[in-house]
Amino acid sequence: MQLTDYKGIWVFAEHRNGRISDITFELLAKAKELSDKNDEGVVAILLARDAGDMSQKLLNRGGDRVIVVESDHLKEYKAITCAKVLEALVDKYRPSILLFGATSMGKDLAPRVMAKLRTGLTADCMDLDIDGDGLLIQTKPSYGGNIMCKILCPTRRPQMATIRPKVFSQLEEMENPKGEIVIENISVEPENDYEILEHVAYETEGVKIEEAEIVVVAGRGVSSKDDMKMIEDLAKELHGAIAVTRPLVDAEWYDPSIQVGASGKTIKPKLIVNIGVSGAIQYNVGMQNAKNIVSINKSPKAPIFSISHYGIVGDYKRIVPLLTEEIKKTRSQ
Repeated sequence: MQLTDYKGIWVFAEHRNGRISDITFELLAKAKELSDKNDEGVVAILLARDAGDMSQKLLNRGGDRVIVVESDHLKEYKAITCAKVLEALVDKYRPSILLFGATSMGKDLAPRVMAKLRTGLTADCMDLDIDGDGLLIQTKPSYGGNIMCKILCPTRRPQMATIRPKVFSQLEEMENPKGEIVIENISVEPENDYEILEHVAYETEGVKIEEAEIVVVAGRGVSSKDDMKMIEDLAKELHGAIAVTRPLVDAEWYDPSIQVGASGKTIKPKLIVNIGVSGAIQYNVGMQNAKNIVSINKSPKAPIFSISHYGIVGDYKRIVPLLTEEIKKTRSQ
């Protein structure tokens, strides 16, 4: 079979407890954009015990088609079971592109599917595009986030990638979209090597930075750990979350769970306040899609100002307390 016989942009529909994950809707939106360049349909792949209304929601958010496999053996996510089902679907339909979220589930499942299909996989992508020959351009950070690589898979299909959450924006939900739901009768084998006894939610204090609407980020320019108290006070007054760049994690001031950037998390809040952040590319890729970017830096030539909507040139030690007091006054009025 020729490479040109492979058609279609597939998105694996990740879901838990009957709720489709946001990353799935983000990937559907990007897939729709890519389909305008290669003229291939967008297909969501839904594996579940009971699809319920999830199939329609996938159509409402950009899917041209939803392929559904239902089975009691898909009640719980099990990687080997899902990988076998995806292998059978790919063998039947021959998609050219297969996308997963770079989540715990996607990172677990995608490499297994890649191995079964003997194709390539680019992990942890920050962007996708189609080149002049119709190949998928997969952009990802490498060498500790110091460079952004563009990767192609010219000789194997499907072209596979996992993509970070919060990189792409979701499409608005459509009413009565055109599309079809296909129920596939695929044999689903149980995975009996282990049994899931219970699910335990991972709990964190406060709002996760990737879910926060307001984030205050401290960078290398913060000269003392003691100064973090004033920055945390600002975040508290803004009802926002605190985050940091990699140097402060390397200094063991904070846990990696609140690191923003190519080697940390990607966030897209309504407001981000950068304090002492220079604006290196490996940081910018993790927050450049924020709706409002405010930056404070003592150097007027700091690269962060090139992507900021508002910039303040000056010493954060003077500016941050003044901002905090002004916010307190405003709230008390």
